[in-house]
Amino acid sequence: MQVATLGEARFPTPLSRTVNDQIRIPAHIARMRGVPPPKEELLFEIAGPRARLFFDPAQTRAGIVTCGGLCPGLNNVIRSLFLELHHIYGVKEVLGFRFGYRGLDPARGAEPVHLTPEFVEDIHKEGGTVLGTSRGPVDIAAAVDNLIRRGVNLLFTIGGDGTQRGAHKLHQEAQRRGHALSVVGIPKTIDNDVAFVSRTFGFQTAVEESCQVIDCAHTEVHSVQNGIAVVKLMGRQAGFIAAGATVASQDVNFTLIPEVPFRLDGERGFLAALKKRVLARAHAVIVVAEGAGQDLIAAGGEERDASGNVKLKDVGPFLRERIETYFRAEGIPVVMRYLDPSYLIRSRPADAEDSMLCDLLARNAAHAAMAGKTGLVIGLVHDVFVHVPIELLAREEKRIDPNGPWWHAVLASTGQPERFE
Repeated sequence: MQVATLGEARFPTPLSRTVNDQIRIPAHIARMRGVPPPKEELLFEIAGPRARLFFDPAQTRAGIVTCGGLCPGLNNVIRSLFLELHHIYGVKEVLGFRFGYRGLDPARGAEPVHLTPEFVEDIHKEGGTVLGTSRGPVDIAAAVDNLIRRGVNLLFTIGGDGTQRGAHKLHQEAQRRGHALSVVGIPKTIDNDVAFVSRTFGFQTAVEESCQVIDCAHTEVHSVQNGIAVVKLMGRQAGFIAAGATVASQDVNFTLIPEVPFRLDGERGFLAALKKRVLARAHAVIVVAEGAGQDLIAAGGEERDASGNVKLKDVGPFLRERIETYFRAEGIPVVMRYLDPSYLIRSRPADAEDSMLCDLLARNAAHAAMAGKTGLVIGLVHDVFVHVPIELLAREEKRIDPNGPWWHAVLASTGQPERFE
């Protein structure tokens, strides 16, 4: 994939190790013996420092913005971006725009923060984002006016698909006006559902924290007769957190995710399988991803949030009520427990693995921007950091394959049927 550049890179890099700009990483590495690779193969630029820079660091001003929901590791990314730009490249100033894209519009936002070594010293130990966040679109023209007025040459957008769509528009508007602005995205989603990113920061922390909740749920239901716990975890379109926590904890009996539709009623439905489990073992732990079973809940008007995402119907209370009603009708007394730890999980600081991932994503973003590359996000393919054109993210989805290893591991761990039909 060809990544946009602002022009010829003319300034020497301060780094001793650089990456050849012509190296490419294939999106797919599996090959059938004797079959040549396809002519239209998807290849990505490898990320890393380049031998020449487009921007003179002493004359460069950078901006950082965090958007969307909270996710473990946001402060780690901010800190590592600043340290790479300030200490390694010698960029003269780094601005932290406040409260998401709202901060790029002077009519709506607060003044940006001037980042310093003292400001970022301990922020990686905290959850959330020191810059603040918000959802919703940005006035592209007003934002670019503001960036030009402030002399910002590099803009780092930390957020999900809506954030990166906005970043692409900012990149296009700056190009149209002839302003040399490098826009580099760092994909942020706790759900781990970004294409061409094998794992997103915050995901491992979410799985680890979810396992602790599942452990508590298991203790609760194991301590009473016919205890049933429903644990609702994050995952709007993809069930990676639910699947990962299920396999890691080994204490889950049923896992429900958006990629695998299920029925509640009938001899082969979920409720019948749950009844069989409770009668046999006198307890059960159920993990449900927030986007699962949306087709089962009575439809209302389609509402959208400030980012334009369809608001999900709350599957957790719905499932709890259906379970209670079913067992009441069957004359089987049960003790229900319901846990929704979503806000507790996403506001946690990053664990060690996510902290390392945040650092590498941030440093590779800094390298790309200083080389004058723009309109891209930092991806992770086959454990190699790559440059992914932003527009490509809209064409691909990352989901759990119901016939793949993720779901097979869940089935092996829980012992549940492949389908509740």
